[in-house]
Amino acid sequence: MKELFREQDFTRVAFFQNVLEAEGIPTFIRNQHLTGSGLTEIPIPEFFPALCVMRDDDYETAVEIIRSHLVEDSTEEEVEVQCLACGEINPGNFAQCWMCGAEIPGS
Repeated sequence: MKELFREQDFTRVAFFQNVLEAEGIPTFIRNQHLTGSGLTEIPIPEFFPALCVMRDDDYETAVEIIRSHLVEDSTEEEVEVQCLACGEINPGNFAQCWMCGAEIPGS
């Protein structure tokens, strides 16, 4: 068993566990049950939930899968589109301008 990463936010760790298991990589979350105990509120990384792969051979593949999701997430957040109707800047994933409600082309 090899640890991939640990993070204070259990939902993010659980999300990546689901992503990896959908790809056929068995995983385990260490410290999963400490989340409700209050210990994860103390900023000591040893108590944070840690995502691990069960088979050491899956480690490199799992890292690449997680890395690809992180890159996709960061590029989606950085895209901004200017509304043609009012000129307001909107996140790239908006279908309508948040300011005037006009449709954003290409969404």
